[in-house]
Amino acid sequence: MERINTASVTYNDVFQNPLNSRYCSNEMKYIFSPRNRFSTWRQLWVYLAESERSLGLDISDEAIAQLKQNTRIEDDEFEIAAIEEKRRRHDVMAHVHTYGLKAPAAAGIIHWGATSCYVTDNADLIFLRDALNLVLPKLAGVIQRLSKFAMAYRDLPCLGYTHGQPAQLVTVGKRASLWITDLLDDLHNLEYVRDRLLNKFRGVKGTTGTQASFLAIFKGDQEKVKKLDKLVTEAAGFEAAEISTSQTYSRKVDTDVIHALSSFGSTCERIGGDIRHLAMFKELEEPFEADQIGSSAMAYKRNPMRSERLCSLGRKLRNFSADAEQTFASQWLERSLDDSAIRRITLPESFLCADACLILLNNVSSGMVVNKAVIQQRIDQELPFMATENVIMAMVERGYSRQETHEEIRVLSHQAGAVVKQEGKPNDLLDRIRDRDFFKPIIPELQTLIDPSTFTGRSAQIVDELVEMKVSPALQKYADVLESVKDAELKV
Repeated sequence: MERINTASVTYNDVFQNPLNSRYCSNEMKYIFSPRNRFSTWRQLWVYLAESERSLGLDISDEAIAQLKQNTRIEDDEFEIAAIEEKRRRHDVMAHVHTYGLKAPAAAGIIHWGATSCYVTDNADLIFLRDALNLVLPKLAGVIQRLSKFAMAYRDLPCLGYTHGQPAQLVTVGKRASLWITDLLDDLHNLEYVRDRLLNKFRGVKGTTGTQASFLAIFKGDQEKVKKLDKLVTEAAGFEAAEISTSQTYSRKVDTDVIHALSSFGSTCERIGGDIRHLAMFKELEEPFEADQIGSSAMAYKRNPMRSERLCSLGRKLRNFSADAEQTFASQWLERSLDDSAIRRITLPESFLCADACLILLNNVSSGMVVNKAVIQQRIDQELPFMATENVIMAMVERGYSRQETHEEIRVLSHQAGAVVKQEGKPNDLLDRIRDRDFFKPIIPELQTLIDPSTFTGRSAQIVDELVEMKVSPALQKYADVLESVKDAELKV
């Protein structure tokens, strides 16, 4: 391996997380960025100082003004904080020091009565909320696009598959309705954890969750301590703080949020897998750009790379659930720090992964190509076998024995199957039926008995009902946002 000069390392000399460099939106990356993290800490210190001052603590107007004027951490301050953290081995105190240099009048009251988790945990809850608020409209946009696709192909017959084998016909739109149904569940799950999160702010709880430090500051006035908790919670945009916490908010909150994200990841892999199978059959194709190369060797190929990437990222996303569960379960008593390093990875990456999946789903659902001729060809190959039940019923209606008719059909079906499987020829079962005198009574209506549209049941109506009864109400709250949602472009 080439040895590098570590003193002159550049961006291209170090590992880059592909979620950051290839797959995600700038909006999601910013939520979990160092600037947003430390600027949010500063905003939380402003909320604390303003609330403490409103409840009678001696904090000057000048101190509040300086704090509010410097909530955004500037580039040069990162180095100051890094030097201080290396010296103190404590990230929060390093930033208290750095903020105090910008707001000297407030240097003595920043973080008054608080423990580190006041900023770290409350900030994480803010990031979870904001990230969910970014994910939800994107998911609604995907559901809207797939619903339009389902409606456009609500009555186009295609082969259904059970056990990986051709089964009773469905429609292209009906199959898409399965994806929509699962995504609606994901939408509801994510809305639930977001709404629940709004009532689980950590607030001001002190070092072990007893609020003892704040009770001391306010000379034993419990009502002021409760009011302080309420003021800070409302200032941060939450509806309520959790009543009982330890030094941290319960890591079960993380678990529930990531469960919802991981469940969405499962949906992504499921949808991506379906599209890949249909692409393999040449029935459906994802968007393919004019200059896109499918293979470096096989120029004719149109690989479903978007759906493959969706499966890959969906698989990664659904595996974050185990990390969250194990982190929650491993916490000791009022606090242990073995959660810190893994949460710095798991929380951002789970949302970055979900964001990347939504970009892919948006892109794919905006330009899927339905190959009607191939679909019809595959129907023609299999439908004669599926129509045998209709033929039997029609013969029985004319007074023929069901058992005798079944035996006639069985023999002809096996003969036609052998032609298809062993000789590679088209399915000739209908010709065999036409040539068999036994079936003369139903020959005039044979074409009607094999009309594909008569084999799809209520597929079209099911699509209509799903869109009307479930999709439309679910998307109503996102109506304003959906008007401006654009087709997502992939970076690579």
